[in-house]
Amino acid sequence: MSEKYDTVPTRHESSDEKVAAEGGKPHYCAMRPRPRRVFSPAVTAQREGLINTFSSKWVSGTTLHYYFFDRPTDGEKVLFSDGTTQLRSWVGEEEQRAVVRDAFEVWSSVDIGLKFEEVATREEAEIRIGFMRGDGAWSYLGRDILEHGPNERTMNFGWDLTRSGEIDTAVHEIGHSLGFPHEHQNPKAGIVWDEEAVYAALAEPPNSWPRETTFWNIIRKLDPNEVEGSTWDPDSVMHYPFAKGMIKEPVRYFDEGLQPAGGLSARDISWVKALYPPQVDNTVQLKPAQSVLLELTPGEQRSFRVRPEETRRYEFRTFGTSDSVMVLFENDNGEFRYLTGDDDSGEDTNAAFRLKLVKGREYALRVRLYHSERQGQTAVMMW
Repeated sequence: MSEKYDTVPTRHESSDEKVAAEGGKPHYCAMRPRPRRVFSPAVTAQREGLINTFSSKWVSGTTLHYYFFDRPTDGEKVLFSDGTTQLRSWVGEEEQRAVVRDAFEVWSSVDIGLKFEEVATREEAEIRIGFMRGDGAWSYLGRDILEHGPNERTMNFGWDLTRSGEIDTAVHEIGHSLGFPHEHQNPKAGIVWDEEAVYAALAEPPNSWPRETTFWNIIRKLDPNEVEGSTWDPDSVMHYPFAKGMIKEPVRYFDEGLQPAGGLSARDISWVKALYPPQVDNTVQLKPAQSVLLELTPGEQRSFRVRPEETRRYEFRTFGTSDSVMVLFENDNGEFRYLTGDDDSGEDTNAAFRLKLVKGREYALRVRLYHSERQGQTAVMMW
């Protein structure tokens, strides 16, 4: 087995990680840092905020395909500070995979406009899941997962998910893949941390985080424009539990600690349904050379049927001073599969693409609006 791993990446860890206990203190999700997007001076604060809120989200009606790494060569070599190495596989046992499948079902059960489908090959998947022990639980945020190739993980589970309550870990990581950040970093929460107590607690096993990881995932406040809603939800599945003594304010949590209720909260459900409303069959047909006014508010989406009457190249484009994402899907035996898309957010351009469509086939065009300088004056057309 070691020979098969000779070409996989090597990661460095403290030797203490080999004996870190899984019991007692909670494991925490360690999201991968993402660089802050820099906009031109012409982009207003309001426009930037709307782009930051919605640009990580998928268009409603998308089917997200997930894959579990399954090859003997899927894994990573870990080099410890004492000079020893250990080979850690990304392949999870069936019991672990079953928990993740159940977690996808938790999100599906609230009737949202996204579908989840397990696929047998990594090339088909947007979400690629590993079970590398000692690498923590994490996921990239929303559409950021598209920036990573088929042999890279976009999600990992580094501890036993079959223990009581650990399905919430999987539900939490899937929430990140849907574009939801950590709720305890919500600036509207009013949380005042005992920062040194937090750093000290997270530096110990089972997390063993350096200060920068703790800052990124706990201490750092999100920009107000990055969070949904106007209030803090301590019961959100996107919220960590915290032991007493870590939160100074609100004062009650200093003495009691904070333990989310478990599962999706009422606000989690409300927000996911608002961002990904169930798809209803009220789409209109988009015809060549006929401009259609979108009449959307920020975050809303409109879908169109496209049934070409001849096989040729078609161009699709939005019009108006706006920011949006426009995506085209093709009907493949009842499942609409992604063909192409364009996101014009933060640019002085409009979403546009050109590609060949085939007579007799059915397509779906979906447009989500982030921001419009003049409400109700954004349109879409094909020709």
